[in-house]
Amino acid sequence: MRKHVLPNHLRALLTATCLLALVACGRSITSEPGEAPNLEEWVANVKAKPAPPLDPLPVMQQFETFEYAAQGLRDPFSDAFTSDSGGSGPRPDSARRKQTLEQFPLDGLDMVGTLGRGDGLVALLMAPDKVTYRVQRGAYVGQNDGRVTAIFEDRIELVELVPDGAGGWLERPASIALDDQ
Repeated sequence: MRKHVLPNHLRALLTATCLLALVACGRSITSEPGEAPNLEEWVANVKAKPAPPLDPLPVMQQFETFEYAAQGLRDPFSDAFTSDSGGSGPRPDSARRKQTLEQFPLDGLDMVGTLGRGDGLVALLMAPDKVTYRVQRGAYVGQNDGRVTAIFEDRIELVELVPDGAGGWLERPASIALDDQ
């Protein structure tokens, strides 16, 4: 194994460079050569300078007060919208027992095929639980009381009952198309 040895003139140059660097680090640049900086004096000078002015505080907006005077209006918390006795038109049958496919949203159901012919056509729906269910006309699917009105080879048509926002219900047509994969 060979040992690398620096020549004497390189060793002396390296030592002088290191000493010069150490001396330069120990002194800092001052206004007068040979004078060491006084940290306490510098801190006192910085503290003596005036602070920059602060931005003015934003002006607060004055809010208008509003008095809610609805003594002559209908009470929004009354039973008028939840009563089953009032109003005409379609309503969900609360006494009807829910079917299995009513727990899934319509967009989670996929039509995968049909069985039979003509009026005896039965649709095959795959639910998110990966179980395929047989669906006939008149069955209920989806979470909005959707009732199957027609079954075709390429789609299922149904009518959903959705609240109209005024205590009644609206029939909304919907369909589930055959999943072409």
